[in-house]
Amino acid sequence: MTGPEPENPPMPSPAVLVLTQPVTRAEVARLCERLTALARRSGPGPVTVDVGGVGRPDLTVVEALARLRLTAGRLGRGIQLRNARGELRRLLAWTGLDEALTAPAALGHALGPERGGEAEQREEALGVQEGVEPGDPAP
Repeated sequence: MTGPEPENPPMPSPAVLVLTQPVTRAEVARLCERLTALARRSGPGPVTVDVGGVGRPDLTVVEALARLRLTAGRLGRGIQLRNARGELRRLLAWTGLDEALTAPAALGHALGPERGGEAEQREEALGVQEGVEPGDPAP
């Protein structure tokens, strides 16, 4: 006979990925793999990405953060940034990613996968004409 089951099994710890300087383009894929592994063995909720050790941020850091957000979204998770300061925030604003990458989890979406809307929403390419077959009704 086995012993009684514990009432409340221990919860997995939240996922935290720490970025340090330098973040290179070659490292982005490895960071995405690390985020995937962390997300799979951690508790629910967004993955925290600590950017406090990045130093002077550049566009490679922004690219890494955007790719990490996409990776988390594919896993049904989101990300939230920790220790994002002035220069990084200004760079994110300049690239248009500030709201997507710095919104606090308390807003309810925690940068998770987007819900609703169309899969693609884009304008029709200029110069593209639709063919009309004889006998088709006029639009």
